[in-house]
Amino acid sequence: MNTLTTTLLVIGGGPGGYVAAIRAGQLGIPTILVEGAQLGGTCLNIGCIPSKALIHAAEEYDKARHYANNSPLGIRVDKVGIDLARTVQWKDGIVKRLTGGVGNLLKKNGVQVVQGWAHIIDGKMVEVREAGRDPTRIRCEHLLLATGSQAVELPFMPFGGPVISATEALSPATLPERLLVVGAGYIGLELGIAYRKLGVHVTVVEALDRILPAYDEELVKPVAANLKRLGIEVHLHTSVQGMDGGSGTAVRIRDDKANEGLLEADRVLVAVGRRPRTEGFGLESLLLDMNGRAVRIDNQCRTSMRNVWAIGDLTGEPMLAHRAMAQGEMVAEIIAGKRRHFVPAAIPAVCFTDPEVVVVGLSPQDAERDGLECIQSSFPFAANGRAMTIEGTDGFVRVVARKDNHLIVGWQAVGRGVSELAAAFTQSIEMGAQLEDVAHTIHAHPTLGEAVQEAALRALGHALHI
Repeated sequence: MNTLTTTLLVIGGGPGGYVAAIRAGQLGIPTILVEGAQLGGTCLNIGCIPSKALIHAAEEYDKARHYANNSPLGIRVDKVGIDLARTVQWKDGIVKRLTGGVGNLLKKNGVQVVQGWAHIIDGKMVEVREAGRDPTRIRCEHLLLATGSQAVELPFMPFGGPVISATEALSPATLPERLLVVGAGYIGLELGIAYRKLGVHVTVVEALDRILPAYDEELVKPVAANLKRLGIEVHLHTSVQGMDGGSGTAVRIRDDKANEGLLEADRVLVAVGRRPRTEGFGLESLLLDMNGRAVRIDNQCRTSMRNVWAIGDLTGEPMLAHRAMAQGEMVAEIIAGKRRHFVPAAIPAVCFTDPEVVVVGLSPQDAERDGLECIQSSFPFAANGRAMTIEGTDGFVRVVARKDNHLIVGWQAVGRGVSELAAAFTQSIEMGAQLEDVAHTIHAHPTLGEAVQEAALRALGHALHI
């Protein structure tokens, strides 16, 4: 059996794992990264990147169809169609370029990549197995677990046949006539809206009382209104009971009043969440302290075993690629002898629905729950010139700040293109900005960013354009 020795061994080549390995390489730490599938993990291959590519393609197709119906912009399109195979090929090309770039960066920084599936022997030894090859054992001083997460499967509706996860939804060979989406969280709605814009009849079933239940009600209203405009059928207070055979494919549902019914669908997308990937690689042999299904870590991403680290989705919420990246970079620097702790002032979260939703820091409800006396103020995109020129006047920017010293503790926004405001929101909180700092910063005109300034001005009592 082949045996390798290294200082840092990373299990998992997703955003957290590959960033940790690259940074470790930059710092001169001998590093081996083990990946069983493709470099880039869920995010680059079957998550963040391909979903945004599909969303963009669907948006452009929907826009073309809109132009074919006498658009007020004066644009006319005579014939609109879509070559789905070419769309998927374009999306796959983006993924291939990005994952290839990750491989090149790892190589450039001296990281050895071992292809295969890791199985933990103990905190210092891992065995890597790949079909057709003898196993390789890797001895390490530091073990970093970055195995990510996986889609939650409904026990009475396992994946297979017409029941799909986001992975299959992102690479369709054909478009169904009717798609049923189980779960109205961000994954279900992002893909549901994209499929609707591609011409599919979409129905969404959600057990709770509203869509996007992780976001506050005011932020969700413009999204709910657009679902109605797009013709997406939404069933709230409703749970899925299972598949029903018969003449076609149907799903049994039950509402909160125990009324039952059937919803016809050619394909069923189950998007009820993700869970840490803790099985299949011998994690249980380490007897680590757990937080439910997630690995428990401290503010340096240390587990309960010395020199065993864990980052990203494996450690629970928030399951965000950029959180994993920041954690991975930090772990590499700690191993290199730097003094670091993972205590971000805020971590942004973006929902790429139509319109988009951004949340950073505390919402008004969060602040009240924490006992903070805060002021909040919103500025509507209906009063923003740039929003008018891109036909995106639905939505608003909202700021939350402490009443006593005007320290900004939260930003929220909903509207077209607001994902690009996330960096400014996060930076203002990380740098300890007050309302006056944002209000007195000159913002370029005409831009959506002016709504950020105007929200701060309005919180101070003197908004200029409303």
